[in-house]
Amino acid sequence: MIIQHVPVEFVNQIWPQVDKFIQVAIEQQDGDKDYSLEHVKTFLITGQWLLLVASTEEKEIKGAATISFSNRPNHRVAFINYIGGRLITNPSTFTQMCEVLKRYGATSIEGAVNESVARLWRRYGFTEKYSIVGVTI
Repeated sequence: MIIQHVPVEFVNQIWPQVDKFIQVAIEQQDGDKDYSLEHVKTFLITGQWLLLVASTEEKEIKGAATISFSNRPNHRVAFINYIGGRLITNPSTFTQMCEVLKRYGATSIEGAVNESVARLWRRYGFTEKYSIVGVTI
């Protein structure tokens, strides 16, 4: 599996091959959805978020992730907004993702996840920093 970013000028071309992965990730979010599929596409095509794809050697896309960045006093954080696909997370793909994100200046990675994804990510050294809860008022 190969992990690579999609330059903003190619997001519209690749979108029909990745939107299903992002939609599944959106649907897995509990409670009110933070973003619709169209919101995500808008953030990607305007360059506010980064699109990563996981593909086979034959260039078949098996998964996708969206990343936003924020700067803190001690870190540039790559925040995984959404990630979707099957069998795309393993030591090799995680290492590749880290290398891509480092090229964008990231010094750490975070994400808001459900418990099953948290268990998976603990295998790669993630620790729980805080829990996010929300209510619509």
